[in-house]
Amino acid sequence: MINKVLVLLVTMCLFACNTNNKQYDTYASEHLKIEKISENLFKHISYLDTESYGKFPCNGIIYFNQNDVIVFDTPTNDKASAELINWIGEKNLKTVISTHFHVDCLGGLNEFHSNGFISYANELTIELAKANNKIVPQNGFDQELKIKIGDETVLTKYFGQGHTKDNVIGYIASEKALFGGCLIKELKAGKGNLEDANVTAWPITVSKIKRELKELELIVPGHGKTGGTELLDYTIDLFSEKQ
Repeated sequence: MINKVLVLLVTMCLFACNTNNKQYDTYASEHLKIEKISENLFKHISYLDTESYGKFPCNGIIYFNQNDVIVFDTPTNDKASAELINWIGEKNLKTVISTHFHVDCLGGLNEFHSNGFISYANELTIELAKANNKIVPQNGFDQELKIKIGDETVLTKYFGQGHTKDNVIGYIASEKALFGGCLIKELKAGKGNLEDANVTAWPITVSKIKRELKELELIVPGHGKTGGTELLDYTIDLFSEKQ
């Protein structure tokens, strides 16, 4: 009898553990792609319809730890965001960070708010979002923000101007991973949209990241392919050139 009870308890425990630790896989639709980077880290890709570049892919990341999740940058619109949120499923702590005020970072923020995500952004991002009639993140921070996701502390930090005045990065130490957003370029990329950029400060800002985050191995740029620290070097060199 005791053995049967023990088996039942173990079975129930395993079921509960599996329920709380959903096994995630890749995803693809017309509006959204999700690529697996590691067991707990994924890249989401949505699209902007642009005059200059056509249907332009935009990156963000999703990080899971225990029953918590953090998303850096929303998909570009509510439809793609709804698909992403459905893919994520139910979590205890749901956080979304917008890395700057452009639509490729917060275009789907309303959908996240409607689904119980708590949003954060640099105080300057909030100011610029309001000034440009964009969706406004709920909570602001100055310089850096640390959020506990499961048993890992995820860092969001402002290193200086570059693609925009307000751009920040996300860093997950356990993954040795950086989400650089539009501050970091994929290899062979051009300079892109410079409408709100500070091209003089840009290489200085990225050099600060390289000096401070010495354990980096994986970097996800705002657009294009994931890489390593060569993306930092490429971005520094690209904007160190004479304009």
